[in-house]
Formats: sequence, C-alpha cells, structure tokens
Amino acid sequence: MADLEEQIEALWPRAGELGPDDADALAVVSEVIDLLDRGEVRVAEVDAARDTVVVHEWLKHAILLLFRLRAMETVELGPFEFADKLPLKHGFAAAGVRVVPGASARWGAYLGNGVICMPSYVNIGARVGAGTMVDTWATVGSCAQIGEDVHLSGGVGIGGVLEPAQAAPVVIEDEVLIGSRCMITQGARVGRGSVVGEGTILNPSIPVFDAETGEELGRGHVPPWSVAVQASRPRQFPGGEFFLPCVLVLRRLTEGQRHDKAQLNDVLRAHGVSV
Repeated sequence: MADLEEQIEALWPRAGELGPDDADALAVVSEVIDLLDRGEVRVAEVDAARDTVVVHEWLKHAILLLFRLRAMETVELGPFEFADKLPLKHGFAAAGVRVVPGASARWGAYLGNGVICMPSYVNIGARVGAGTMVDTWATVGSCAQIGEDVHLSGGVGIGGVLEPAQAAPVVIEDEVLIGSRCMITQGARVGRGSVVGEGTILNPSIPVFDAETGEELGRGHVPPWSVAVQASRPRQFPGGEFFLPCVLVLRRLTEGQRHDKAQLNDVLRAHGVSV
C-alpha cells in the first residue's frame, strides 16, 4: 500500500502532462481505484480518539489523475447511451447490494453489504456503509463517507469534494436519518444516530445552535444523537434586517432512541416539524 501511495504522489506533480497514452500511469491509478471500489481503502475516516475527520489526500489525487488518464468513450446499456470517462460499478449481487433500475454507481465507489439504492447516484470515491438506504433521487457526491444503517431520504443531496475542490468530504456517521431534500455539502458532518429534518441545509458556514440554551455548537457539524432542523436567525444589515439560515438542535436523543419512531414523532410534533 505504501508503494502505491508513493507512486501516486510521484505522479501528482506531473498531472498536467499525463494523458490516455500513459499506460503505466493508468495501471497504477487503476489499481488504487480498484481498492476504493472494493472498500479496502477509503478517502476519509473519523479518528474516534480525537473526534476529527482524517483525509487521505493521496486517494483524492488518484481519483483526479484518473480523469486525466482515461479517454471519453460511449457506453450503451439497452436503449440508453452514455458518454463518459469512467465505467459504472459492477458486481452488485455478489456484494449483497440491491440496485433498483434507474440507480447507478461509478467504478471506485464502495457499497457495503445490504445497501439498497433506489433510482439514485453514487459518485467515485464515495463509501456507503452496510445496511444503508440511498432513496429515490438522492445523490452521494465524490468521496462522501456515508456510515452504516443510514437512510438518505428522497432527493437528498450529499456534496462531493472534486468539483469544486473541497478539503474534506461530507461525513454522515452510522445510524443517521437525513430527511427529504436536505443538502449536506462542503465537508459538513452529521454525528452518529442523529435525525436531520427535511429541507435542512448544512455546510461549514451554517451555524448549529442548541434550542434549549441558544449556545452555538459549531458550524457545519450536527452532534451525535441529535434531532436537528432548518431554522433562521435575524441579522442587521445597512439595508435592513434579514434572516440567515442556521440549524437548530431541538433535542438530544439517548442512544438507540432514533429507532423508536413513536418517540421521535412526538419530539418532532411538539415543534411542528417533520422528517
């Protein structure tokens, strides 16, 4: 593995010179993408001891090099035609993954055992953990890290890191429920067991507040075992008072409480919110 990392980092400064004729470089990069595809490496992970996201930059570099090294090609699947540089992912049945017609995942994305993809899209470098549901019209952007037993509801947009380039990918930890039409982008993070109400926008510029105390808990990060919803806060500008978006943590859950739908519905109903 260290040898592959060294080879990628040696190729990276030459990225502008590389092209589809560089067969040796393509072989090295393709080997790395296969590792990502099988889940043997991952672009980012949470360091539990320090509660920080660690990004393995060399894997991002490998993905970016791949686009330099592969030529455009036409792919025909039944009545559909695609023009792209990358093939689609294969081997779903062997991996124990259910992919409904209309869903697609690119080569270099990892889908764990028991994942269900409704008509949706998972981009290269993304990792979707075991037992997770990627619901209808949800998108999982490049290098996004989605945990196990997560539900990405209909129309959820999980941002990628490659276009435009971001330092860190979005991280959704285990046992999270993301409500319909949420947009989680630019390296935002949702802690384990949390519920994010539908229509919520979360990125590192969005402050997260505690509804009970008014305390700002941080930016772009929903703490573990929280029920969080979209809100707004007043701000005074020369042109008048305007409301800017924020995220409000309504309540902290006990571990496992998210799975008790009756309790969760009571919490949300009390605040006039749904997921």
